[in-house]
Amino acid sequence: MTTLTATPLAPLLARLFKEADASTSSAIARYSREERTRLLHSKTEYRQFYGSMKDLWLAVSPETGTLLYMLARSTGARIIVEFGTSFGISTLYLAAALRDNGGGRLITTEFEPSKVVRAKSNLTEGGLIDLVEIREGDALETLSTDLPDRIDLLLLDGAKALYPEILNLVESRLRPGALVIADNADFSPEYLERVRGPAGGYMSTPFGDDVELSMRLG
Repeated sequence: MTTLTATPLAPLLARLFKEADASTSSAIARYSREERTRLLHSKTEYRQFYGSMKDLWLAVSPETGTLLYMLARSTGARIIVEFGTSFGISTLYLAAALRDNGGGRLITTEFEPSKVVRAKSNLTEGGLIDLVEIREGDALETLSTDLPDRIDLLLLDGAKALYPEILNLVESRLRPGALVIADNADFSPEYLERVRGPAGGYMSTPFGDDVELSMRLG
């Protein structure tokens, strides 16, 4: 048994995924496909766009969650940074890996206050809140200071257009061999160009369902 497959986390995740599947948001319907695409690539309108969908779960899939857990466990991660908490499903998977690795610290950030409240509740119910620091606010500010000197894993799962900027904030702290997992990375061609480029300092490959998996070199 692992923390991921035991009580209280396993039944909590099953309930949260069921709730996420049943949820709908009329907010996203107000945008045409073309407008959604434009906003997903915008570096200036992301607060308004994601704020309008504050009730939308925007959760990773169970498969991606399991992948996150496995990657964090297999690398023995102790320090993790996450961009985009939402309701905390991906955070639960990563924190479970920390617990089974013997402990550690997960810094995650979310600008929507109502989602911070719900994520804290879910982490408390899952018995993992002691491993997690949720920073409320814009990640360009919350991740610009007071980061650990050595980071083992970075998850990018917030506003896609900001992936390069968030990587800039964290990169100097990534240890050699650290993993960077970017969900829905196809929405950030600038990010993909950087991590896949020969001079970028990463080995990178598309992996699974819309995930880009990169390893820090050097």
